[in-house]
Amino acid sequence: MKLAFTTLGCPHWNLETIIQHAVENGYSGVDFRGLLGELDLYKLREFSANVKETVRLFKEASLEIPCFSSSVKLVTQSQEEYEKYVEELREYALLCKEFNTPYIRVFGGAIGKWKREEAMEIAEKNIHDYLAIVEDINVKLLLETHDDWTDSRYVKELVQRVSSDYLQVLWDIHHPFRTIGEKPDVTWENLGEWVAYTHWKDSYLKKEAERGYQLCLLGDGDIPLQDIYTLLKRNGYDGYYTFEWEKKWCPELEEPEIAFKQFSKYMKNILV
Repeated sequence: MKLAFTTLGCPHWNLETIIQHAVENGYSGVDFRGLLGELDLYKLREFSANVKETVRLFKEASLEIPCFSSSVKLVTQSQEEYEKYVEELREYALLCKEFNTPYIRVFGGAIGKWKREEAMEIAEKNIHDYLAIVEDINVKLLLETHDDWTDSRYVKELVQRVSSDYLQVLWDIHHPFRTIGEKPDVTWENLGEWVAYTHWKDSYLKKEAERGYQLCLLGDGDIPLQDIYTLLKRNGYDGYYTFEWEKKWCPELEEPEIAFKQFSKYMKNILV
C-alpha cells in the first residue's frame, strides 16, 4: 500500500518537517498542495532556484512526489483565467520533469455562468490545450471528483469525449458519497477504468457546520472506507492512497502530527 499526504494538511510546516514526518510515519510520498502558505509552489525557492537540492532531499529520504495538486480548472470564465491556468500548468510540468512526477491534479471547476453542455464544451477544448503541455513529458492530468464535477456521470462523459490516455481520474472517495449521496460502487462503475489516484478523508453529517458535515479523523465518521478499500483492491487498483487533511481551510482540525500518524496507522490496519 502506497500512502501519501497532501501538504494542505500541514500549512505551517517547512520542507524538512514534512519529510521528517513522512518518513517517521511510513509514507511513500508527499503530494504538494502548496508550502508554508504559498499555493503556487513554483514561486518558492525550494521549487525554483533551489529545486535540485529539494530533489536531493526527497531522493535521500526515499520519498516520491506522486502528484502536484494544482489550482488549474478546466472550465474557465474568461480568456484571462484560461491564460493563467496555462502558465500554471507549464510551471508544474517543469517540476514534474525535475521530480519524475507522473501526475498533475486539475479541477473541473465551477460551471458559473455557463449551462452544463456549454461548460462541457469549454472543458473539452481547454483540456486538449492543457494536454499538449504535458503529453511530451509523459505526465498525466488527474481530474478530481470535486466541485461541479463530483457527479461521476459528468466526469465520465468528459473523459470519454476527450479520449486521451493522458487524462485520468482522481477519485476523492469522500465528495461523491458525502455531497450528493453517490454510492462508491456507482462511482467505480462509471469511472473505474480511469481511476489512477485517490484522495482519502472521513466526515459525519452536522447540520450546523458550514458545509453540512464535519471532517474528522479516519474511522470517526461514516464514509464507508473499508468498503471502498475492498472495492479498489478487488478491481486491481495499485495507486496511491493519499490523505487530504484540509487543515489549511479548516484550522480547527487536529494538528498534522496527530492526523498524519493516525491515517497511516488506520490504513495499515485496514489491510487486516
